[in-house]
Amino acid sequence: MSPPRKSTSVVELFEEKALVKMCAPMVRYTRLPFRMLVREYDTDVVFTPMILADSFVKSEQCRHHEFTTCLEDTPLLVQFAAKNATDFADAAELVYGNSDGVDLNCGCPQSWACREGIGACMLRTPEVVADVLRQTRNRIADPKFSISVKIRIFLDIRRTIDLVRQLEATGVDFITVHGRTMQERGQPVHLDYIKTVVDSVRIPVVANGDVDSLKKAYHTQEVTGAKGVMSARAMLENPAMYGGYEKTPLSCVKRWIEINENLNTHFTMFHRHLIHMCESHLTKSERRVFNNLTEKDDVLNYLADKFEDLDISTIERKHSSQLSPTPEGNIQN
Repeated sequence: MSPPRKSTSVVELFEEKALVKMCAPMVRYTRLPFRMLVREYDTDVVFTPMILADSFVKSEQCRHHEFTTCLEDTPLLVQFAAKNATDFADAAELVYGNSDGVDLNCGCPQSWACREGIGACMLRTPEVVADVLRQTRNRIADPKFSISVKIRIFLDIRRTIDLVRQLEATGVDFITVHGRTMQERGQPVHLDYIKTVVDSVRIPVVANGDVDSLKKAYHTQEVTGAKGVMSARAMLENPAMYGGYEKTPLSCVKRWIEINENLNTHFTMFHRHLIHMCESHLTKSERRVFNNLTEKDDVLNYLADKFEDLDISTIERKHSSQLSPTPEGNIQN
């Protein structure tokens, strides 16, 4: 019999740590292998990719595909997109016991999400968001299982303050604030707005946006007073970012290869992460060659030839572990 999963209270992390460092939910990317990698470089909390709650609840196949974890995959927060309380609460119950909390996505600005009535467009109906969070907390009363929400700001700061206070009143454990509006993309993040949110609520606030180094993480906290920071794309390029590395060390590349020798990772995902991680190590012409490789052995041979210090030959090649499906998803023991 496998040992029980050790749960980690994210709420307690905010009390224990001066700064809680989070890896953001990223579609296709923050799956189990990458989560295991970033944990080795001082990442405190990792999210799953955003999952559609209604599909997750209705489809066993979706659960098996979208949610894979293991005993060491903690603290883990599962982010769901939902437009009603029933779907979100039902999905939360399915992952309860195999995760440490759930997060409601109210930050995705993509047009497809808005057409579905999920993501950032939900902020137009804060009463619905509040109902989703409140009903889920009523359904799962365990204080160690966190319920959180990720939002974007309004340019009208008073509207943003009203929103976060309404969300706080639902009993949510923390709020992540992406410091851009629904319409903004590459513009500088509004750190002053995040600071105003921090000053307006009593629960922890996580600052998201433009955190691309450990130095920037601490700067963001200094300016905003946030208890945590969250980074996304920068962690793809440098999974060791929170460990203080300015670019991906070769030791991190090697660990990625080692981790994937033990997990059933599809080649496309294995390679795609390496493309991001090796970008700063390769010239433009080298990237063109590396990015177009189509076989795992070719990728490993290229890296071995390019980086003598990588020493891939010492990695023990193992057979992929078999996943054990459960009603909640795939739990790797």
